[in-house]
Amino acid sequence: MLDLSKQIVRGTGVGGVQCQLKEKRGVYQAELTNSGQSAKIDEVVICDIPTHFPEESGLYGEGFTMLSQTGGTIGHPVDIGAYTDHRHYKMPMPAEATTVYNVLTISPPGKPTILMGFTTCRRFSGHFNVFRDHIEVVVDTEGLVLAPGESWRLEDFWVDSGNSRQVLFQRFGQRVSEHAGRLRFSAPPTGWCSWQCFGPSVTAHDVQANIETIAKRLPDLKYIQIDDGYQAKTGDWLETGSSFGGGIRQVLSDIRAKGLEPAIWVAPFVATEDSRLFKDHPDWFVRDELGKPLRSDRVTFGGWHKLPWYVLDGTHPGAQKYLTHVFRTMREDWGCTYFKMDAITWGAIKGGHFYDPKATRIEAYHRGMQAIRKGAGEGFLLGCNHPLWPSIGFIDGQRSGMDIERSWPSFSSTAKENLSRAWQNGKLWWNDPDTLLLTGDLPANEYQFHATVILATGGLVLSGDNVPDLKQAMLKTIRKLLPPTGVAAQFQDDSFTVGETVIHDETRVFLLNWSDAPMTKSFHMKHRAEVTDFWNGKVLGQLAGTVTVELAPRSARVLVYK
Repeated sequence: MLDLSKQIVRGTGVGGVQCQLKEKRGVYQAELTNSGQSAKIDEVVICDIPTHFPEESGLYGEGFTMLSQTGGTIGHPVDIGAYTDHRHYKMPMPAEATTVYNVLTISPPGKPTILMGFTTCRRFSGHFNVFRDHIEVVVDTEGLVLAPGESWRLEDFWVDSGNSRQVLFQRFGQRVSEHAGRLRFSAPPTGWCSWQCFGPSVTAHDVQANIETIAKRLPDLKYIQIDDGYQAKTGDWLETGSSFGGGIRQVLSDIRAKGLEPAIWVAPFVATEDSRLFKDHPDWFVRDELGKPLRSDRVTFGGWHKLPWYVLDGTHPGAQKYLTHVFRTMREDWGCTYFKMDAITWGAIKGGHFYDPKATRIEAYHRGMQAIRKGAGEGFLLGCNHPLWPSIGFIDGQRSGMDIERSWPSFSSTAKENLSRAWQNGKLWWNDPDTLLLTGDLPANEYQFHATVILATGGLVLSGDNVPDLKQAMLKTIRKLLPPTGVAAQFQDDSFTVGETVIHDETRVFLLNWSDAPMTKSFHMKHRAEVTDFWNGKVLGQLAGTVTVELAPRSARVLVYK
């Protein structure tokens, strides 16, 4: 399938630059060598693959950022994520091509699915430009200079095919995880998050009311995560605002006194120009072409409040020491053992100049993350709005979809995002499908669909409601999700309508109706057994063979047998 003779080096003065590609155990390894003059290397096409796929061939690709995913078909690509790399984060995409990052699958009708993916992200980002008649496998070398006689090892690339997308993703995930290393936490965390009920207006009183109730009624929600709103300025994370009385330590101490674990939200790489950090240390920030701090909105999405944002340079020694200091203070003095790190995509900002001129943006991000880990110690690091592949091996958990809201469009769209990434759970990190929401005015079937998706991800379980408002039936639903299984459901196809998990001797069958009309769904039992409804405990009877179940609109069921 691969034409190994078609490597393309794009840049200036590249006449003496050669790219060599070799295969080892199914992985293609690329190396760039310069036998001529100094060359500015913009990007390297390590494979240019001619294709003849029908336009109706299924397409799936990841984004550079966690918020971007692509689905649909080759002839009609569809954005899954709400904030795309190209339109939202201003990342380039060739005309007449669809660009996806990290991993790509193509499923021609009636034929095996093809998976292509980068198994490493040591120094460079990898992506795929999907044209109608060929696919470019590209490594972004960011315009760095390759000196005469110098060589670069590029990123490793994998190709596989088979009839099951799930099996392909499992094999690919295993290969990627070999570079990521073992997960530092043996199970996904549980807890409560302040954002969906209080937003940026959260107060110390709000948190204390919830910890009182959680300690009494839901003590298995271990981590109490205070989200955006406690800080004085974006960038000044150790200075708390008026809603916490100018100090947050008493609230964090109260959390621990209840037998729970303090957790905190922080956006470590960004700061606003009114912050003490930016005023005192402008030299710690990524620079523009004039040597001034780079406004992020010039090259990417500018942020979501108090703009413009500026970005700490992960290659700068001062910035590294600051990041370590912030997280060490939060860990050792504040007692936080869980860190929700938001907006960390900005740590790998494109189009700026770093203190280390030879560093790529991936290396800048990695050095910043190493400084964070040094300060956080054994704390759990959750990536949110993060650069996806550059974060492998640096975070313990990842938000795997967009922020959840109390609406059916949000429940269904985030479900698609989270289930598309379920294969990553327990291999690359623990997936966080965002919080479970049970209060509001939606019908019961939509809340059960939402809870079923969280169960199917096998990842983190976090309540997002004001816990004192929860009714007994809602508390029962939360308890049914605890502890998280750590095992994601495997679905028959990317319609995500029929899937299952097998945990020890128990099989759970997930049946989801995404439509506005009732439908029936069938699944095949491995043997005759008693079948029980997971959510209400009702026994359906002794069943065998093909079982057909009726589903109401916008609903889901989980059936269990041993």
